[in-house]
Amino acid sequence: MPSLVYRKVKRFKRRFRNMALTEINDANFKAETANGVVLVDCWAEWCGPCRMVAPVLDELSQEMADIKITKLNVDFNQKTAQELGIQSIPTLLLYKDGVLVDKAIGALPKPQIKKFIENHK
Repeated sequence: MPSLVYRKVKRFKRRFRNMALTEINDANFKAETANGVVLVDCWAEWCGPCRMVAPVLDELSQEMADIKITKLNVDFNQKTAQELGIQSIPTLLLYKDGVLVDKAIGALPKPQIKKFIENHK
């Protein structure tokens, strides 16, 4: 019989296996944000608050299928980060049909991020 730890790990993996947000970069940023409502999470691997926001965005991507949630690593895509004026991370950028409509800075709780998105649908 599998141990309790094994069962918990298996359950965790099953729950989170499909949660992967689209990574965007300098080359495809404009194309990825051109159509519909797109939330861009500007983040870095070393950023603690960015790691706190990531699971929330994964959950929202499952709940809000009508919007696209993407991630832009500012360390690897400095050109785009500089053009956007990103000075603090995490920064959430909300695009509607290629136009930046709103910006939020900091690790926000899930209800606040959801409201941030819904205000511009």
